[in-house]
Amino acid sequence: MSVIFILIIISMVVAGSFLALFIWANKSGQFDDTVTPSMRMLFEDKKKKK
Repeated sequence: MSVIFILIIISMVVAGSFLALFIWANKSGQFDDTVTPSMRMLFEDKKKKK
């Protein structure tokens, strides 16, 4: 029975660390612009005039 409590504590620590990393990533701007990078390859470069 004590193993269950140890596993619950470990899983809560892991979940808390993932939550803290997600909050840190949100505050640092990791998820600000999700559309432009995926569409960048669709835009053509301007052609040079000869």
